[in-house]
Amino acid sequence: MSKMRPVGVVGLGRMGEPLAIRLGNMRSDIYIWDVNPDIRNKVSKNKNLFIAEPIKMSQKCSVIFFVVPSSKEIKLIFNGKLGILRNGKKGLVVFDLTTSDPIETKKIAEKASEKGISYLDAAMSGGPSGIQEGKLTLMIGGDKKVLKKTNAVLSLFTDNIFHLGEIGSGQTMKLIHNMVLHTMFLATCEGARLAERMGINVKDMIDVFNVSTAFSYASKHRFPNNILSGKWNALARIYNMDKDVGLAIKLAKKNKLKVELGEKTLEFIHKAVSRGMIEEDLSLLYRDFDDIQKMKI
Repeated sequence: MSKMRPVGVVGLGRMGEPLAIRLGNMRSDIYIWDVNPDIRNKVSKNKNLFIAEPIKMSQKCSVIFFVVPSSKEIKLIFNGKLGILRNGKKGLVVFDLTTSDPIETKKIAEKASEKGISYLDAAMSGGPSGIQEGKLTLMIGGDKKVLKKTNAVLSLFTDNIFHLGEIGSGQTMKLIHNMVLHTMFLATCEGARLAERMGINVKDMIDVFNVSTAFSYASKHRFPNNILSGKWNALARIYNMDKDVGLAIKLAKKNKLKVELGEKTLEFIHKAVSRGMIEEDLSLLYRDFDDIQKMKI
């Protein structure tokens, strides 16, 4: 991988913007793109960031990071006369940072490989702060040799990289991760409701959890910072929970595995969605917990 060739970031949302800014602070040749002109113009004001359409990135960059909502957006950019598949330079490495269906990712990767483009899925954990601090965790699937060649770029914003196998393995792990994460969150919500009913302060319950064996991300971060603070600011939509847990259960069914607890979590999420909460912050699931439970789908 030539150190002289630029690096591209496509998608400048909650994770893409801090990624672009972090890379711009670490090196001088970062190309950026977002479908929203206001967003790309705003982000381009940061150090060493230059607006470039994906077709230009595919011809000039050594590595492109896709930080878009799903495989659907990637396909739109990959296909067609102006797409990356037709115009991309051989040797280009694409990292798919989305939380998407790994089956769709494999299809995209196969087409990319036919054109001499390496495609790896690299699901993220650690949030915007993880990127800003250079401590993001990546769960990666794809060619291990290609991964090794791109470590110099990845090391600019990560400190935990797990190569988990063939293409799709990273996204599969992220879906499993999120199914377990959200199930633990709802279990903590349920415990907090019982504590309230029994006259115990929820903060006391969380304090106990955090120095005993029931601690989790929900007790360490979500409850203290997003719920008990009254801020309701987890900065993640119920939509994302619905998508990720649904995809995890889809994978389980495809592999003839029953995931009853995951299915119960998805059932609760669907109840919240039926109340019109799909675009709401996921911390509000605790605020409206009792009302959501009463819903019938």
